[in-house]
Amino acid sequence: MCYWKQWRYPRTKFRNLVRLGVNLDMAIKHAVTRKRYWRMSRTPAMRYAMPNKWLAQQGLLSLKQLWSELAPLRGTAQCGRAC
Repeated sequence: MCYWKQWRYPRTKFRNLVRLGVNLDMAIKHAVTRKRYWRMSRTPAMRYAMPNKWLAQQGLLSLKQLWSELAPLRGTAQCGRAC
């Protein structure tokens, strides 16, 4: 969501999506959409362009991973299913 918001303009969004490997049709449709940032962050094109592995390479931390590592230390937040 933050990258999408940072890119700001449709031209920049299109250029960056294509650079990250999204095909032209999907990049155009996503770049000119009027949907807001959080909604766009859940689209297939965004998941393809910026998977979790790519975000980790950018230096971002995974809150899910941090939570699962720290939960046993606190004795709280036991996850009953595979997290």
